[in-house]
Amino acid sequence: MDNVSSHKHFILDGFHKLGALRPVLFIPFFIMFIVSLSANSLLLYVVISQRSLHSPMYILIAGMACVDLSLPLFFVPHMLLSFLFDWRGISLIGCLTQMYFIHFVGTFQSTLLVWMALDRYFAICTPLYYHERMALDKFLKFIIPLVIRNILMITVIVSLAGSLSFCASDVINHCFCEHMALVELACGSTAINSLVGLISVFLILVADFIFITASYVVIFSSVLSSGRSSVKALDTCITHIVVISISLSVALIAFLSYRIRNGLPTAVRVFFSTMYPFFPSCFNPIIYGVRTTEIRQHILKTLTCCPFVQTVPHS
Repeated sequence: MDNVSSHKHFILDGFHKLGALRPVLFIPFFIMFIVSLSANSLLLYVVISQRSLHSPMYILIAGMACVDLSLPLFFVPHMLLSFLFDWRGISLIGCLTQMYFIHFVGTFQSTLLVWMALDRYFAICTPLYYHERMALDKFLKFIIPLVIRNILMITVIVSLAGSLSFCASDVINHCFCEHMALVELACGSTAINSLVGLISVFLILVADFIFITASYVVIFSSVLSSGRSSVKALDTCITHIVVISISLSVALIAFLSYRIRNGLPTAVRVFFSTMYPFFPSCFNPIIYGVRTTEIRQHILKTLTCCPFVQTVPHS
């Protein structure tokens, strides 16, 4: 095996069993891509342009929109081209670079939900000290440790993947360079890669989920004990909980599908691994736009002021 050279170029072959029908996938994924770009761009524009939305809660929502806007850009254009024109090749360096940015930016979907949970905790449980605790200099102590955690974990994961020798196959059964999809092609032991991958799932996704759950248990307990006057404050919390439930459920299924060998079809694993960074990017801005009253009102106002909307004849 020492004389076998390691592959430096790979073929991304997700959904290969569809054969000639593979180009049909361009349509639903392209529609989702346009929805993601449009909805997140509109949400970002509304929060940035409206001074009344320049409060910590809406800034965090804008941060989530920024993550949801940028994440698909790292893999969807290449994936769409592969569906349409069969452009499936990618270099090892390009693969590792794509892997790093997808996984690094993706971690902030759960990290931002942690910060949102903290925002709601301070707003509902300690309202008198809300602005003091959400001031940037005070809130940095909650931001910096999680950012450092994300950087370290993803850097270790990608570095370990890059140190492997890939001499078994050069075909990645995925639509982008997902960590375990690449690691599976290594010709040596990958036990450390799987272990570090599981540790990262626990330290990021599971840890974030536990913290968020604990925060909302405290929040709901506080509201129930304080009477009906605080019930209205739960509306934004429920919006966050809906986003959390969808985002973390899809992400955990995607990660675990590569580590639990139970005869799960490859196409199913590829589907969930593609959805965990992509589906929340389409889903989150719509949920925040519909359920957050202030944002919904400004979005409707922005759309009604749009020249295209004004030229549409009313029935």
